[in-house]
Amino acid sequence: MNDATAQAIYFYDRHPMSGEIIKAKLRAARGHLDGVAPEELWPHDQDHYGGIAATDALAAAAAIGPGTEVADFCAGLGGTVRYLAHRYSADVTGIELTPSRVAAAQELIALVGLHDRARVRQGNVMDVPLADESMDVVVSQEALCHVPDHAKTLAEAFRVLRRGGRLAMTDWIANKPLSAQDASLMWDGMAIQPLETLASYGAIARSAGFQVEAATDLTQEWGPILQQRLAMYRRLREEARAAGTPMGHDAFHESYIRFVELISKRELGGIRLIAVK
Repeated sequence: MNDATAQAIYFYDRHPMSGEIIKAKLRAARGHLDGVAPEELWPHDQDHYGGIAATDALAAAAAIGPGTEVADFCAGLGGTVRYLAHRYSADVTGIELTPSRVAAAQELIALVGLHDRARVRQGNVMDVPLADESMDVVVSQEALCHVPDHAKTLAEAFRVLRRGGRLAMTDWIANKPLSAQDASLMWDGMAIQPLETLASYGAIARSAGFQVEAATDLTQEWGPILQQRLAMYRRLREEARAAGTPMGHDAFHESYIRFVELISKRELGGIRLIAVK
């Protein structure tokens, strides 16, 4: 296991949002876990910036609909996988590195009865365990920032897509180079790899063979969203403490506070990238 893999797994094994926390919230809300509908997970399992609306924007850009075969790169707990499978009747395969999150995602998929068209497989997005030209769409949300080689990852997205297939993703970008101190803090706290810029992400996609349709700067949009998420993580930390589940290591909270500061200064930001094979 290389350093990047180990650091990402370490981070996500201690992330304050977990399968156990999601189930605890469901039990608190409804008293039991019998007959859980997919929609009941949405307030708890959409771990990306902008929630369902952000996923809907990607789905619209990628023309996801009934029967669309979708790969979700860095699927985490499978929130996007389940949402696209239920809301759009797509057939969705998540690729996730961290074994504990793969297991939790599969458990939540089974809990809401979506196993016929949703699944999360363990794998590395730089070497995806999917066949050539087997997918209609690749999505990813704020996750490739943990991946050390974006060129390999987008080349893998190109490989698994059919001709005319679409890439729809969001991720961190650096509007200004991070200081050595901030780069170290982001690595220690959130396993953040060196970041692309708005321009370099588009260039990498084109080098992989994609035609880039849009590369949208989300920096201003993310500012208030991330302030709200910081407050959410603080609540989750206390809920995890009460539930006796992993609270997230202290470096995560320190780095997330700094991340929000850097977003507000526009030194870090976000991109929504839409491209076609």
